[in-house]
Amino acid sequence: MTTDPRTVPGVLDRIAVQFSDHEALVTPDKRLTYSELRDEVRQAAAAMIDLGVQAGDRVAIWSPNTWHWVVACLATHYAGAVMVPLNTRYTASEATDILARTDAPLLIAAGRFLGSDRASELDRDTLPALRHIVRVPIETDDGTWDEFVTRGTDLDAVDARAAAVQPDDVSDILFTSGTTGRSKGVLCAHRQSLDGSAAWAACGEVTSADRYLCINPFFHNFGYKAGILACLQTGATLVPLLTFNPEQAMKTVAEQRITVLPGPPTIYQTLLDHPKRDDYDLSSLRFAVTGAATVPVVLIERMQNELDIDIVLTAYGLTEGAGFGTMCRPTDDAVTVATTCGRPIADFELRIDEPTGEVLLRGPNVMLGYLDDPEATAAAIDADGWLHTGDIGKLDAAGNLTITDRLKDMYISGGFNVYPAEVEQVLARLDGVAESAVIGVPDERLGEVGKAYVVRKPSASLDEATVIAYAREHLANFKVPRSVEFLDVLPRNPGGKVIKPVLRSRGTREGVQWT
Repeated sequence: MTTDPRTVPGVLDRIAVQFSDHEALVTPDKRLTYSELRDEVRQAAAAMIDLGVQAGDRVAIWSPNTWHWVVACLATHYAGAVMVPLNTRYTASEATDILARTDAPLLIAAGRFLGSDRASELDRDTLPALRHIVRVPIETDDGTWDEFVTRGTDLDAVDARAAAVQPDDVSDILFTSGTTGRSKGVLCAHRQSLDGSAAWAACGEVTSADRYLCINPFFHNFGYKAGILACLQTGATLVPLLTFNPEQAMKTVAEQRITVLPGPPTIYQTLLDHPKRDDYDLSSLRFAVTGAATVPVVLIERMQNELDIDIVLTAYGLTEGAGFGTMCRPTDDAVTVATTCGRPIADFELRIDEPTGEVLLRGPNVMLGYLDDPEATAAAIDADGWLHTGDIGKLDAAGNLTITDRLKDMYISGGFNVYPAEVEQVLARLDGVAESAVIGVPDERLGEVGKAYVVRKPSASLDEATVIAYAREHLANFKVPRSVEFLDVLPRNPGGKVIKPVLRSRGTREGVQWT
């Protein structure tokens, strides 16, 4: 009896034999079987080695959901390197920080995308380790990808690298915004990324018969691990969407007979309410997973009844848990799915800390640690191996988790974590700002958006538009506050800490002054 491989190259080798002629990846400009995908990956990995990428080096990918992303990701692993995804919404300065901290010698970056060319704005003088940038053609034919892959000729060297990869080797570093204003890199092993995504796929009963429309960005755990790696381990067909357009998504579902469609609640709400929904045959859909926000029970019921999706599940996870944590099961009713995050998956243990109510996770898929930050690692994982999530939750009699609050101030906007401290650090550099405090406020479309409370310096003439424009220059769009309120002082406790619950309740306390 053979055991399943627990490295990404090993899984790719196995699946390329098991499902050699089965479609692995379908985009408007590329269709690859699993055998062809492995060929593309090996050649791209050989090209990386030819450029000098060593085992253990970090390779960064800063690009939207194209087939190149999938190949570059798997090629990085195949070459024995570590994959570092960058959020496509990052500014050049945010990307530069991560590239510098990972010493990445190679960046796979998008060409012009959504009218801008972020990679061209990088200050290469501050990135001495970054020797090569490979450009992926998106909106214009300005890419260097084809030229890059032609370098890949020594396939024997590639196969040797792939064979040397071990389950406990670091496979990826995903950055999560830091509560002190600086992002932290989460180190995850091959076995962890694979075991977590396999458990996720098992809950949804994903098989090679499935066709998976990936709306979630590949740079996020949801798109990378619950998308690329979930398909890779089951033989399902991955159909990436470059950007979300509801009518294009419905057209793709109908034409490609999509069966699996994960995404944030807003995706399903948009599809359900779209005036042209009846023009498309969406009957192939059978499995949907959502999360990252409160889910109305009626939405789950509409997804089951109006879209006729057999399995609708919710889940909870965090980057420090390899992207996973808990998940509902196909047998759960609509109320359980809508009001809880389900029960532990991927061999996680779960408990609620007393008296704080903090959600704690323990198990083999808790991160290896934070990049170059042993102090932060020790603060996050206690001596008994429990990961302190920073979320407050409760368990029902069946062991289902419900997230009720956050110990930290982080909020979720459009499925992305936003840490107010990072935004406040940026606003502190705006001339005229004496101090600021940022909170998340409800938003019908995105779940939550940022609101900044700002105290002006004496004689400063700042207005809301100036503050938002400055934030937009220095932060990814999902981090930018959508509104600004100016105060004479911020509410503080005797220790001088800003009392954010008071700010959150300010909508019902207009006119209150603090001293």
